[in-house]
Amino acid sequence: MSFSNYLDSVARPFEGLAPWILRLVLGVSFILHGIGKFPLPPEKMVTWFESMGIAAPEIVASLVAIGEVGAGAGIILGGFLGGAGHLITRLGGGAVVVIMTGAFYLVHADWFITSKLFMGEQIFLFALGLYFAIKGNN
Repeated sequence: MSFSNYLDSVARPFEGLAPWILRLVLGVSFILHGIGKFPLPPEKMVTWFESMGIAAPEIVASLVAIGEVGAGAGIILGGFLGGAGHLITRLGGGAVVVIMTGAFYLVHADWFITSKLFMGEQIFLFALGLYFAIKGNN
């Protein structure tokens, strides 16, 4: 038996857990990021959005917080549900992609195609969101 085959035999019983590890890490991270912005509207974020000239900053900041909690919850809960769970997981992943794209554009525009992009947690949150938007529960 080769070493690779041995590792396969050790890992095989845990293969079903692999997507759950990703699902829980992304879901909990987004829920915590969103809850950290409560109570609504998140005043620091509103002030920052106002300084950037974003229209209706109270609404946009509140939607970001609610979106983060909702996306994280959708990623986690979607894994427990049947056919509807596949859609909920994909929508949650899509919401993560949209939120992270906004974060890159508004907060980290100077990161594009630099090493900073690949050294922060944001790119991994984006990639995990994209994974679930594409794969859903498959």
